[in-house]
This record gives sequence, structure tokens and C-alpha cells, in this order.
Amino acid sequence: MTKPYLVVEWNDTETDAQGWMVVHNFVKGYTGGGTRMHPSVTKEEVERLAEAMAYKYVASESETTGGCKAGISYDYKAPDAYDVLKRFMAAMMPYIDNGVSLGADLGTKYEHVLEIFHEYGVDIPLTQSMKKDPAVLKGIKDYDDLLAKRIDGLLVNDVVTGYGVAFSADEAWKFKNGQDGAKVVIQGFGCVGASCALKLSQLGYKIVGVSDANLLVTCEDGLDVQKLIDHKNVYGEMDEEFFESNYEVRSNTEWLDVDCDILIPCALEDVINGSNADKVNASLVVEAANIPISAEGDKIVKEKGLDIVNDFVANLGAIRAYDAVIFGLVEAEPQAVIDDIERLCRKNVFRLFSEAREQSRYQRDVAYEIFKPEKSDLIEYTAPIPTVPVK
Repeated sequence: MTKPYLVVEWNDTETDAQGWMVVHNFVKGYTGGGTRMHPSVTKEEVERLAEAMAYKYVASESETTGGCKAGISYDYKAPDAYDVLKRFMAAMMPYIDNGVSLGADLGTKYEHVLEIFHEYGVDIPLTQSMKKDPAVLKGIKDYDDLLAKRIDGLLVNDVVTGYGVAFSADEAWKFKNGQDGAKVVIQGFGCVGASCALKLSQLGYKIVGVSDANLLVTCEDGLDVQKLIDHKNVYGEMDEEFFESNYEVRSNTEWLDVDCDILIPCALEDVINGSNADKVNASLVVEAANIPISAEGDKIVKEKGLDIVNDFVANLGAIRAYDAVIFGLVEAEPQAVIDDIERLCRKNVFRLFSEAREQSRYQRDVAYEIFKPEKSDLIEYTAPIPTVPVK
């Protein structure tokens, strides 16, 4: 791990919440990444996530954006969670207003982030020069319009990452010459996990297990993903009342015990680690979450000879959609955006797996070489420089 360019620490004045904004690098004075809220968030975690974002922007073919991340150590279900988020964003506003584009992540909602921005007179964070570019301003309007549109009955912003993960998994499985109807386990059922499961089921995969914050549900014959989505709550948790009679409900700690071909962790970091990585029975792991495998767990996964599609290759859908629409690379229509994400995810996975096979190396090691970000540019800041009187 390389050192981040900038780390800002925040301590809430009204609760025990603590937060960090980490910029790993700027590209042309601009950087982007989500804001997560969870009691387990640490500064080290946010630094790792910011670095992953820098690699992700390279993988997304961005020529305009570096990688950053923000994290707040607080319970996202707390009654005052929105107020905590608002105070954090207020503290970060000088950076946000000069090209640090913070979005949403685990435990936060993008509509809440935009609501806070608008309250402070910010639409979408831009550099000073971008604010004067008519093409970028048009792209922002197009992106705002896109956020209200749906595909497969779901908001576009709620599916772009999950669909990209599904396309990545499908491409990797085809590269491995895997059999049709492969069994998949999804860990985490928020927007990413739910949309990933939906698209994979549409592609002919059998979703045999899904876990959320409360439980694990399994079915050898495959779960009805659409029904699970239709009845989940605002926290992405499933409702047992609507489960079929042949579903088995188990503890959500048992998700690694379910027999499957493809394993997709979609929630927290380090869920596969030194204490449980030996239990992974899938031959392919696709990282929908950011850094879901710890360093210790990764050594075990590598020694087991498992194939992986690592996080910044698999889950780039949201940032690709943002970049592509705002900078006019793709028409701001749901299907055009999804088609663009599919093209890019399949291209990157095929390249990654081809080079790993040719070099007889682990995919993650290869990914860190071929998608390595450049050294950080400077933040673009145009405030007047005070003059110093000459004595």
C-alpha cells in the first residue's frame, strides 16, 4: 500500500462519531469516491478504500478522476445518523467545493449526500475549471436526470455496480469454461448484492444462498431473487414472511458453509480473513465489496489456487456511469449506460484472466500491475493568494 496524498480527520462535536476523508490521488485536480458509515470504520480502512478507488478509476478508463474515500465511525441505523453525516459533509465542504467528489457508500444514501450538497450551494462537486465548462455542466444535468430513471424496475444508480459485478462474474466463469447454471452465494443484500443477484439470475445462474445483516437463506433449487428484492426493507434486509416453504433459514455467519461455484461478498471489508478463508469452497470469488478479503485471507485464497475478480475490476459500475455521463462519453439513457458498463467489465476481466493465465500468476497480483494509478496531481484551487507586505 502506498501513502495517501491527503488525510483529513473529523471529530463530531455532538456525538462520539469520528470520520476521515482520504484522497489517494488527484487527476487533473479532481478525485472521487464514496462515503461509508458503520461502527467498524477506521482510518486505516478508509486509506485502503481510497487506494482501491485510485486503481478503480484506472480500470474504468477515466482520464479525469483520481481516487478518494470518506468514512464515518457511527451506527448508520441511529436516529441521528443523517445529522452526523451532514456535520461531516459541512466540515469537508472546502474540499468538496474544489474537486473532491464524495458520493455514497455502505450505510449512506446518495440522495442524502446530494441533499446536503444542495443545502450548501453545491450541485455535484467539481474543480473550478469544470464549473466553467458548458459541456460538463450539461453532463451534470444529464446525470441528475439519469438518477430518476429505472431499468428492470430499479433505479439506475441502484444497479450500475451490481450489474457490473454480474457481468464480471459471467465473463470470468466463461473464461474458466464453467458449466451452465452454476451455483452462486451472495453475501450482503443491499443495492449491490440485490442487483448482482438479479442480473446473474437473468443470465441463467442459480442463486442458492443470500445473507444479510440478520440471516442467511438458502435453497438448492435456487432462490426467487425478484421476490426477495420486492420485500426487503430500507436497510437491504430480507423479510422471512415472504420466503418459500422450501427455503432454509440459517445464521448469517454460515454463508461460507453453503456449497457453491461462485462466491460474491457484497458488503463489508475483510469478511474473508485468516480465520475463515480455508472454508471457501467456490472456485471463483468475485469481490463486489471493496477489500472484502484481508491480507491474511488473501494468502490462503491464493494458496488454494482459487480464481478471483478483485474489487476495483468487478465493482467499477457506479464510477464508470458517473464519469461517462458527466464527461459526455455515453448517452444518458439506462440501457446505454448498462451496455457501456458491460463492455468495460468484460474487457477488463478477459484481459486480467488472460494475462494471469499467460504468466501463471494470481489475478490480484496482475491487476495491481496493469491498473496502477499515476502519481497524484495537485488539487485545483483558485482562491486569491494574500499579499505579504514587504518590510
